[in-house]
Amino acid sequence: MSKKILVVDDDPELTTLLRDYLGNNGFTVECAVDGNGMRTMIERFTPDLLILDLMLPGEDGLTLCRNLRAASRLPILMLTARGDDMDRIIGLEMGADDYLPKPFNPRELLARVKSILRRAEDASPRERPARSLHFAGWTLDLAARNLIGADGVVIALSTGEFRLLHLLAETPNCVFSRDQLTDALSGRDAGPFDRTIDVMISRLRRRLNDDARDPQLIKTVRSEGYMLATRVDAHG
Repeated sequence: MSKKILVVDDDPELTTLLRDYLGNNGFTVECAVDGNGMRTMIERFTPDLLILDLMLPGEDGLTLCRNLRAASRLPILMLTARGDDMDRIIGLEMGADDYLPKPFNPRELLARVKSILRRAEDASPRERPARSLHFAGWTLDLAARNLIGADGVVIALSTGEFRLLHLLAETPNCVFSRDQLTDALSGRDAGPFDRTIDVMISRLRRRLNDDARDPQLIKTVRSEGYMLATRVDAHG
C-alpha cells in the first residue's frame, strides 16, 4: 500500500504542486489549510507523514507541531519561510523530524520525505519497552521523556533536547560530530554556518547544571564534536 501524506498549507499553488508531484511518485496525498482541517484529516485519513507549514491562518505550525507531538509520534516535515538557525532550532525542539525552507526543489522534498519514512520504519520494529538511563546523579526517563535530578525534581525537556541527550547517553564517552548529531535529529548534514546543535548543547548543559566554561558532563572535543563524558547505567 502507498504511504499517505497530509500536507497542511494555505497556499493553493503549493498544495496542488505537492499533491501532483508526490502522487506521481507513489504517495497518496491529502491537503488541509489550517489546524482544524489538519486535525479532521488526521482522524479520517490517518497519514504516515505530515508536511506542515510554519505560517498558517489561526494556529501557527509550531503550535500545531508541539501539540501534535505531545500526543502522537506521527513524523513531521516542517516547511519554513526562512532558513535561519532559530527556525531550525525551534522546529526541532517542537518535535519536527526535519525542516525545509521555502522555496524548495520538489526533488529535495521527496528525498526528505523518503528519509523520514525510512527512519520511522527502521525504528518501529525495534521499539524498546520503557526504561531509563542513569548518569552522574541524573535519570533520563525514556517513557516520560524527561530528566530527573538526584533530588527527585523533574525537568521537562523539549523534544529536541530529549532526542539529543538520549543519543549522547546511549553511547557515553563516544564523540559525535556536529554532522552526526544533526543527521540523527533531522536526517541531514550540518551546513558550515549551522549552529543548531551548538545552541541545543548549550541548553542541555544549563539543564544539567554543567558549567559552560568548564563542562564536566557534555564535553567539547576540539575539532571533533561532543560527548557525554560519564558512565551511564541502563535500567529496564
